[in-house]
Amino acid sequence: MTLGFKLGVVFVAFLTILAVVIVVAFRERTRGKALADDDIAGQQAQDARVMAIIFSAIFGGMALTLLVSWLVFF
Repeated sequence: MTLGFKLGVVFVAFLTILAVVIVVAFRERTRGKALADDDIAGQQAQDARVMAIIFSAIFGGMALTLLVSWLVFF
């Protein structure tokens, strides 16, 4: 495998993580518009779902860093 191919794989993985975060965030925003203003529990649940996807993306970024180091150095 060439270095260019390896970096292409990393770029595709990065775009996949980014796309998942964006899709889920917009989906939750659309769902949030349907919530009543006085539904505090629903709003908190929505916030928890958004934070969960953001933090899981952070772990995905850490895994992507390991992937980069493995692909580049081995």
